[in-house]
Amino acid sequence: MYEKVLKPLFFLMTPERAHYTAMGMLRFAVRIPGMEFLLKRYFNSSAENGAVEVCGLKFPNRVGLAAGFDKDARWLRELNVLGFGHVEIGTLTPKPQAGNPKPRLFRLPSDSGVINRMGFNNGGVHDAVERLKKRPEELIVGGNIGKNKVTPNENAVNDYLICFEALHPYVDYFTVNVSSPNTPGLRELQYKKPLSKILSAVVEANKSKDVQRPIFLKIAPDMENGQLDDIVEIVQTVGVDGVIATNTTISREGLTTQPSVVESIGAGGLSGNPLRERATEVVRYLCDKSKGAFPVIGVGGIDGVEAAREKLDAGASLVQIYSCMIYKGPGLASQIVKGLNK
Repeated sequence: MYEKVLKPLFFLMTPERAHYTAMGMLRFAVRIPGMEFLLKRYFNSSAENGAVEVCGLKFPNRVGLAAGFDKDARWLRELNVLGFGHVEIGTLTPKPQAGNPKPRLFRLPSDSGVINRMGFNNGGVHDAVERLKKRPEELIVGGNIGKNKVTPNENAVNDYLICFEALHPYVDYFTVNVSSPNTPGLRELQYKKPLSKILSAVVEANKSKDVQRPIFLKIAPDMENGQLDDIVEIVQTVGVDGVIATNTTISREGLTTQPSVVESIGAGGLSGNPLRERATEVVRYLCDKSKGAFPVIGVGGIDGVEAAREKLDAGASLVQIYSCMIYKGPGLASQIVKGLNK
Protein backbone atom coordinates (compact mmCIF):
# COMPACT_ATOMS: atom_id res chain seq x y z
CA MET A 1 0.00 0.00 0.00
CA TYR A 2 2.81 2.42 0.83
CA GLU A 3 4.68 1.84 -2.43
CA LYS A 4 1.63 1.97 -4.69
CA VAL A 5 -0.64 4.50 -2.98
CA LEU A 6 0.82 6.53 -0.15
CA LYS A 7 4.37 7.14 -1.41
CA PRO A 8 3.26 8.63 -4.76
CA LEU A 9 0.78 10.81 -2.86
CA PHE A 10 3.38 12.01 -0.37
CA PHE A 11 5.90 12.71 -3.13
CA LEU A 12 3.44 15.19 -4.65
CA MET A 13 3.85 17.25 -1.47
CA THR A 14 6.86 19.05 -0.11
CA PRO A 15 8.84 16.71 2.19
CA GLU A 16 7.99 18.67 5.32
CA ARG A 17 4.29 18.76 4.54
CA ALA A 18 4.34 15.05 3.69
CA HIS A 19 5.92 14.31 7.07
CA TYR A 20 3.15 16.03 8.99
CA THR A 21 0.44 14.60 6.73
CA ALA A 22 1.71 11.06 7.25
CA MET A 23 1.82 11.43 11.01
CA GLY A 24 -1.62 13.05 10.98
CA MET A 25 -2.97 10.00 9.16
CA LEU A 26 -1.35 7.65 11.66
CA ARG A 27 -2.69 9.71 14.57
CA PHE A 28 -6.19 9.46 13.12
CA ALA A 29 -5.80 5.71 12.62
CA VAL A 30 -4.72 4.90 16.17
CA ARG A 31 -7.74 6.76 17.53
CA ILE A 32 -10.18 4.53 15.71
CA PRO A 33 -11.47 2.05 18.30
CA GLY A 34 -9.45 -1.16 18.10
CA MET A 35 -7.06 0.12 15.43
CA GLU A 36 -4.20 0.89 17.80
CA PHE A 37 -4.28 -2.68 19.08
CA LEU A 38 -4.38 -4.13 15.56
CA LEU A 39 -1.57 -1.93 14.23
CA LYS A 40 0.61 -2.64 17.25
CA ARG A 41 0.01 -6.36 16.90
CA TYR A 42 0.80 -6.27 13.17
CA PHE A 43 4.01 -4.24 13.37
CA ASN A 44 5.24 -5.72 16.63
CA SER A 45 4.59 -9.33 15.70
CA SER A 46 8.05 -9.38 14.11
CA ALA A 47 9.71 -7.73 17.08
CA GLU A 48 9.52 -10.62 19.53
CA ASN A 49 12.56 -12.42 20.97
CA GLY A 50 15.03 -9.75 19.84
CA ALA A 51 15.62 -8.06 23.20
CA VAL A 52 19.08 -6.73 24.04
CA GLU A 53 20.45 -4.95 27.11
CA VAL A 54 22.52 -1.81 26.53
CA CYS A 55 23.70 0.49 29.32
CA GLY A 56 21.36 -1.22 31.76
CA LEU A 57 18.30 -0.63 29.57
CA LYS A 58 16.45 -3.61 28.11
CA PHE A 59 15.58 -2.74 24.52
CA PRO A 60 12.86 -5.00 23.05
CA ASN A 61 14.78 -5.05 19.76
CA ARG A 62 17.83 -3.43 18.15
CA VAL A 63 16.03 -0.97 15.83
CA GLY A 64 15.22 2.55 17.00
CA LEU A 65 13.98 5.78 15.48
CA ALA A 66 16.64 8.49 15.19
CA ALA A 67 16.19 12.01 16.51
CA GLY A 68 14.67 14.57 14.18
CA PHE A 69 11.55 12.62 13.27
CA ASP A 70 9.61 13.50 16.41
CA LYS A 71 11.35 16.63 17.62
CA ASP A 72 8.69 17.64 20.15
CA ALA A 73 7.49 14.26 21.46
CA ARG A 74 4.19 14.74 19.65
CA TRP A 75 3.77 11.23 18.26
CA LEU A 76 5.07 8.75 20.81
CA ARG A 77 1.74 6.94 21.01
CA GLU A 78 1.64 6.66 17.22
CA LEU A 79 5.27 5.59 16.87
CA ASN A 80 4.80 2.99 19.59
CA VAL A 81 2.70 0.87 17.23
CA LEU A 82 5.38 0.62 14.50
CA GLY A 83 7.70 -1.88 16.13
CA PHE A 84 10.57 0.36 17.23
CA GLY A 85 12.78 -0.79 20.09
CA HIS A 86 13.22 2.83 21.11
CA VAL A 87 12.41 6.35 19.93
CA GLU A 88 14.72 9.33 20.30
CA ILE A 89 12.98 12.70 20.50
CA GLY A 90 14.53 16.09 19.76
CA THR A 91 16.80 17.79 19.19
CA LEU A 92 15.33 19.93 21.98
CA THR A 93 16.63 23.33 23.07
CA PRO A 94 15.85 25.39 26.20
CA LYS A 95 13.83 28.00 24.32
CA PRO A 96 11.50 27.44 21.37
CA GLN A 97 12.96 28.25 17.98
CA ALA A 98 11.50 28.29 14.49
CA GLY A 99 14.53 26.82 12.76
CA ASN A 100 15.77 27.84 9.34
CA PRO A 101 13.55 29.34 6.62
CA LYS A 102 11.56 26.98 4.39
CA PRO A 103 12.15 25.10 2.18
CA ARG A 104 14.63 23.25 4.36
CA LEU A 105 14.01 19.58 3.60
CA PHE A 106 14.76 18.01 0.21
CA ARG A 107 14.50 14.54 -1.31
CA LEU A 108 17.12 13.01 -3.59
CA PRO A 109 15.08 10.10 -5.02
CA SER A 110 17.77 8.73 -7.35
CA ASP A 111 20.10 8.43 -4.35
CA SER A 112 17.45 7.48 -1.78
CA GLY A 113 18.83 10.39 0.18
CA VAL A 114 17.61 13.48 2.01
CA ILE A 115 19.16 16.88 2.58
CA ASN A 116 17.92 18.92 5.52
CA ARG A 117 18.79 22.23 7.11
CA MET A 118 16.00 22.27 9.67
CA GLY A 119 18.01 24.15 12.30
CA PHE A 120 16.75 22.59 15.54
CA ASN A 121 13.17 23.74 15.00
CA ASN A 122 11.28 22.78 18.16
CA GLY A 123 8.85 24.14 20.71
CA GLY A 124 11.36 24.14 23.53
CA VAL A 125 12.17 21.52 26.13
CA HIS A 126 9.48 22.53 28.63
CA ASP A 127 6.76 22.18 25.99
CA ALA A 128 7.97 18.65 25.22
CA VAL A 129 8.03 17.74 28.91
CA GLU A 130 4.27 18.25 29.16
CA ARG A 131 3.75 15.65 26.43
CA LEU A 132 6.31 13.27 27.91
CA LYS A 133 4.24 13.12 31.07
CA LYS A 134 1.76 11.09 29.01
CA ARG A 135 4.31 8.94 27.12
CA PRO A 136 3.68 5.21 26.64
CA GLU A 137 5.28 3.59 29.67
CA GLU A 138 6.58 0.54 27.81
CA LEU A 139 8.39 2.56 25.11
CA ILE A 140 12.06 3.40 25.63
CA VAL A 141 12.47 7.11 24.90
CA GLY A 142 15.73 9.00 24.48
CA GLY A 143 16.13 12.75 24.78
CA ASN A 144 18.39 14.44 22.24
CA ILE A 145 19.54 17.82 23.57
CA GLY A 146 21.21 20.83 21.98
CA LYS A 147 21.73 24.55 22.31
CA ASN A 148 19.71 27.47 21.00
CA LYS A 149 21.06 29.22 17.93
CA VAL A 150 21.36 32.53 19.78
CA THR A 151 23.39 31.02 22.64
CA PRO A 152 27.13 31.73 22.21
CA ASN A 153 29.30 28.62 22.21
CA GLU A 154 31.04 29.75 25.39
CA ASN A 155 27.65 29.53 27.17
CA ALA A 156 26.50 26.34 25.45
CA VAL A 157 26.98 24.16 28.52
CA ASN A 158 24.13 26.01 30.26
CA ASP A 159 21.70 25.12 27.48
CA TYR A 160 22.60 21.43 27.66
CA LEU A 161 22.17 21.44 31.44
CA ILE A 162 18.78 23.17 31.23
CA CYS A 163 17.55 20.50 28.84
CA PHE A 164 19.07 17.72 30.92
CA GLU A 165 17.40 18.87 34.13
CA ALA A 166 14.00 19.34 32.49
CA LEU A 167 13.99 15.98 30.71
CA HIS A 168 15.65 13.79 33.32
CA PRO A 169 12.45 12.51 35.01
CA TYR A 170 10.79 11.70 31.69
CA VAL A 171 13.33 10.03 29.35
CA ASP A 172 15.33 6.80 29.61
CA TYR A 173 18.60 8.05 28.13
CA PHE A 174 20.19 11.23 26.79
CA THR A 175 21.99 12.13 23.59
CA VAL A 176 24.24 15.20 23.55
CA ASN A 177 24.07 16.63 20.03
CA VAL A 178 27.06 18.75 19.01
CA SER A 179 27.17 17.47 15.43
CA SER A 180 24.31 19.01 13.46
CA PRO A 181 25.63 21.05 10.53
CA ASN A 182 22.57 23.30 10.54
CA THR A 183 23.22 25.44 13.62
CA PRO A 184 26.05 27.92 12.96
CA GLY A 185 29.16 27.06 14.95
CA LEU A 186 27.67 23.99 16.63
CA ARG A 187 30.23 21.55 15.26
CA GLU A 188 32.99 23.63 16.81
CA LEU A 189 31.80 22.13 20.09
CA GLN A 190 33.13 18.76 18.89
CA TYR A 191 36.69 19.94 19.49
CA LYS A 192 38.36 18.36 22.49
CA LYS A 193 38.26 21.22 25.01
CA PRO A 194 34.65 22.49 24.59
CA LEU A 195 33.32 18.95 24.17
CA SER A 196 35.00 17.77 27.36
CA LYS A 197 33.51 20.75 29.22
CA ILE A 198 29.96 20.06 28.06
CA LEU A 199 30.09 16.32 28.60
CA SER A 200 31.73 16.65 32.02
CA ALA A 201 28.98 19.01 33.14
CA VAL A 202 26.21 16.70 31.95
CA VAL A 203 27.87 13.62 33.47
CA GLU A 204 28.30 15.40 36.83
CA ALA A 205 24.66 16.52 36.76
CA ASN A 206 23.68 12.93 36.06
CA LYS A 207 25.73 11.64 39.01
CA SER A 208 23.85 13.99 41.34
CA LYS A 209 20.55 12.24 40.58
CA ASP A 210 19.10 9.35 42.52
CA VAL A 211 18.65 7.59 39.18
CA GLN A 212 21.34 7.95 36.53
CA ARG A 213 20.40 7.93 32.84
CA PRO A 214 22.78 6.61 30.17
CA ILE A 215 24.40 9.46 28.23
CA PHE A 216 25.36 9.15 24.56
CA LEU A 217 27.33 11.53 22.39
CA LYS A 218 26.18 11.98 18.77
CA ILE A 219 29.02 12.71 16.36
CA ALA A 220 29.40 13.79 12.76
CA PRO A 221 30.56 11.44 9.99
CA ASP A 222 32.93 14.10 8.67
CA MET A 223 35.52 13.64 11.42
CA GLU A 224 39.01 12.46 10.55
CA ASN A 225 40.59 9.56 12.42
CA GLY A 226 42.54 11.86 14.72
CA GLN A 227 39.30 13.50 15.82
CA LEU A 228 37.69 10.09 16.33
CA ASP A 229 40.66 9.15 18.52
CA ASP A 230 39.87 12.22 20.63
CA ILE A 231 36.24 11.10 20.87
CA VAL A 232 37.27 7.69 22.17
CA GLU A 233 39.54 9.32 24.75
CA ILE A 234 36.95 11.85 25.88
CA VAL A 235 34.15 9.29 26.19
CA GLN A 236 36.30 7.03 28.35
CA THR A 237 37.86 9.82 30.42
CA VAL A 238 34.69 11.77 31.11
CA GLY A 239 32.50 8.73 31.66
CA VAL A 240 30.01 9.06 28.81
CA ASP A 241 28.14 5.78 28.31
CA GLY A 242 28.25 5.51 24.52
CA VAL A 243 28.34 7.11 21.09
CA ILE A 244 25.77 7.53 18.33
CA ALA A 245 27.45 7.38 14.93
CA THR A 246 26.54 9.27 12.91
CA ASN A 247 24.69 12.51 12.28
CA THR A 248 24.26 13.86 8.73
CA THR A 249 27.18 14.71 6.46
CA ILE A 250 28.09 17.92 4.68
CA SER A 251 29.78 15.87 1.95
CA ARG A 252 28.16 15.52 -1.47
CA GLU A 253 30.53 12.90 -2.85
CA GLY A 254 29.19 9.98 -4.86
CA LEU A 255 25.72 11.36 -5.56
CA THR A 256 23.98 10.40 -8.80
CA THR A 257 21.58 13.34 -8.55
CA GLN A 258 22.44 16.02 -11.10
CA PRO A 259 25.08 18.39 -9.66
CA SER A 260 22.99 21.39 -10.68
CA VAL A 261 20.07 20.05 -8.61
CA VAL A 262 22.29 19.44 -5.59
CA GLU A 263 23.82 22.90 -5.95
CA SER A 264 20.38 24.51 -6.17
CA ILE A 265 19.39 22.89 -2.87
CA GLY A 266 22.33 24.46 -1.10
CA ALA A 267 23.58 23.85 2.41
CA GLY A 268 22.37 21.13 4.72
CA GLY A 269 23.10 17.70 6.11
CA LEU A 270 22.86 14.71 3.80
CA SER A 271 21.36 11.46 5.11
CA GLY A 272 19.99 8.21 3.75
CA ASN A 273 21.79 5.75 1.47
CA PRO A 274 24.66 8.10 0.54
CA LEU A 275 25.71 8.09 4.21
CA ARG A 276 25.64 4.31 4.64
CA GLU A 277 29.26 3.45 3.90
CA ARG A 278 30.86 6.31 5.81
CA ALA A 279 28.65 5.80 8.86
CA THR A 280 29.63 2.15 8.95
CA GLU A 281 33.31 3.10 8.70
CA VAL A 282 32.95 5.40 11.71
CA VAL A 283 31.13 2.72 13.73
CA ARG A 284 33.85 0.19 12.95
CA TYR A 285 36.67 2.61 13.75
CA LEU A 286 35.19 3.57 17.12
CA CYS A 287 34.54 -0.04 18.11
CA ASP A 288 38.00 -1.19 17.03
CA LYS A 289 39.83 1.77 18.56
CA SER A 290 38.03 1.47 21.89
CA LYS A 291 38.16 -2.34 21.82
CA GLY A 292 34.44 -2.34 22.50
CA ALA A 293 34.80 -0.34 25.71
CA PHE A 294 31.47 1.42 25.15
CA PRO A 295 28.36 0.76 23.06
CA VAL A 296 27.87 2.44 19.71
CA ILE A 297 24.49 3.07 18.08
CA GLY A 298 24.83 2.96 14.30
CA VAL A 299 22.87 5.41 12.15
CA GLY A 300 23.07 6.20 8.45
CA GLY A 301 21.63 4.63 5.31
CA ILE A 302 19.85 1.74 7.00
CA ASP A 303 17.22 0.78 4.44
CA GLY A 304 16.82 -2.90 5.24
CA VAL A 305 18.14 -5.98 7.00
CA GLU A 306 21.45 -6.09 5.12
CA ALA A 307 22.31 -2.48 5.96
CA ALA A 308 21.35 -2.98 9.61
CA ARG A 309 23.41 -6.14 9.87
CA GLU A 310 26.34 -4.26 8.34
CA LYS A 311 26.30 -1.79 11.24
CA LEU A 312 25.92 -4.56 13.82
CA ASP A 313 28.77 -6.56 12.28
CA ALA A 314 30.91 -3.41 12.49
CA GLY A 315 30.33 -3.43 16.23
CA ALA A 316 27.15 -1.45 16.82
CA SER A 317 24.92 -2.57 19.69
CA LEU A 318 21.80 -0.88 18.30
CA VAL A 319 20.80 0.87 15.08
CA GLN A 320 18.51 3.78 14.29
CA ILE A 321 16.61 4.63 11.12
CA TYR A 322 14.90 7.75 9.77
CA SER A 323 15.51 8.98 6.22
CA CYS A 324 15.09 5.59 4.56
CA MET A 325 11.53 5.38 5.94
CA ILE A 326 10.66 8.08 3.42
CA TYR A 327 11.45 5.62 0.65
CA LYS A 328 10.59 2.31 2.32
CA GLY A 329 7.56 3.22 4.42
CA PRO A 330 6.42 2.85 8.05
CA GLY A 331 6.96 -0.91 8.11
CA LEU A 332 10.74 -0.60 7.76
CA ALA A 333 11.58 -1.09 11.45
CA SER A 334 9.37 -4.15 11.70
CA GLN A 335 10.88 -5.64 8.52
CA ILE A 336 14.42 -5.14 9.80
CA VAL A 337 13.68 -6.63 13.23
CA LYS A 338 12.06 -9.65 11.63
CA GLY A 339 15.05 -10.15 9.34
CA LEU A 340 17.58 -9.80 12.16
CA ASN A 341 15.75 -12.42 14.20
CA LYS A 342 16.01 -15.06 11.46
